[in-house]
Amino acid sequence: MIPIAPRGMRPPWLLSGPDANWRPEPLSSHAARLGPVPASGRRLIEEIEKAGLRGRGGAGFPVAVKWKAVADRSHGRAALIVNGAEGEPLSLKDHLLLASRPHLVLDGAQLAAQSVGAREVYLYVGRHHPAAMRSLEQAVRERGGLAGLDVELVEAPVRFVAGEETAAVRLVNGGEAKPTGVPPRPFEQGVKGRPTLVNNVETLAQAALIARYGSEWFRSAGTAETPGTMLVTVAGQVAAPGVHEVDATTRIGDVIAPKPGHTRGPLLLGGYFGSWVRGSDAAELTFDSAQLAGRGLKLGAGVLFTLAAGDCGVAATARIVGYLAGESARQCGPCQFGLADLSRLLSLLAEGRGRSVKAGQLERWIGQLSGGRGACHHPDGALGLIRSAIAVFSDDFEAHLRRGACAAAFHDTGLPVGLGPQAPWR
Repeated sequence: MIPIAPRGMRPPWLLSGPDANWRPEPLSSHAARLGPVPASGRRLIEEIEKAGLRGRGGAGFPVAVKWKAVADRSHGRAALIVNGAEGEPLSLKDHLLLASRPHLVLDGAQLAAQSVGAREVYLYVGRHHPAAMRSLEQAVRERGGLAGLDVELVEAPVRFVAGEETAAVRLVNGGEAKPTGVPPRPFEQGVKGRPTLVNNVETLAQAALIARYGSEWFRSAGTAETPGTMLVTVAGQVAAPGVHEVDATTRIGDVIAPKPGHTRGPLLLGGYFGSWVRGSDAAELTFDSAQLAGRGLKLGAGVLFTLAAGDCGVAATARIVGYLAGESARQCGPCQFGLADLSRLLSLLAEGRGRSVKAGQLERWIGQLSGGRGACHHPDGALGLIRSAIAVFSDDFEAHLRRGACAAAFHDTGLPVGLGPQAPWR
């Protein structure tokens, strides 16, 4: 891991202190470095609102709005889910944070629970992250619990959709980790029918720092639109793979510098629900959400994966969509059947058997599935990825359609199609 210090940001930030080397920072070191857990309550919610903190789990929703919504309905009976499922195959940031800075996450969980009136805290961690599980268990024991709160460690299954907030609530309630129809949202009716706050682990860690150092400190990094720092996972054909801490002024090109002797290839920004971007276009962008939105892009799960310059974009996209089709919750037609059909069509094109595919067929099928027709956002995320691929790899698609597979279609790009030890940086 090679952190990049955010410009203008003084320590401490998320990865300051002892090297984040997959060993948990002991409570003694954490407390000596950051001091005791400060007071919580409405004033903390107001400070988080001033800070402009947005969720770090992918959706980027304003954190204070979520906390207020639960606090207004709580009456001392709310629940908190600390979401560390991290079902995105290319993401490693939450795993690193839980494994290395468990007490910072638990500080945030304690503050959030006290601020919204929750008595029950569920530490929801992906089963494929055993180091994170062990780290949290040890940290809770070191603290002798969590400030009188009821704490339960819950294993999230190895599923892409398991980290969606309604899926997390459903599992804690004894069901399967599959998204449910909304409304009601978890803040209205979640665990045991109670108002429930679901926050990503990085979000809670940021909240713990804001509670100590205030909103002005948080805004001393980044931009007015995208304040503070963020963790991103960088993988693929890059010189410095791993988890980086950046802010909105950091150039993406500085993070995805290619390996020596290699040329920068296309970038997958935001993970498997993200977008392909030409390497030359991505290099001059920053992590500012407003700048990215102006290009129709978003950081999503905080993932950047670069292909080699000669890799086949058609084959890479087919591989991802095949994985997403297999990860369908199978609760609606667009997801169960539509994604499967798109996956088969992309595979035909990637493997050079696309001469039977009619021109425009892929675009027509995307149009038929678009518009939020799924029971959850899973189909829409996959469709957005495919659209970006058609735009960025238009020449590749045309060549595969007319002349068959290219030689690069059979190269291993390193894109994982599952969670766990097969990820490319392990």
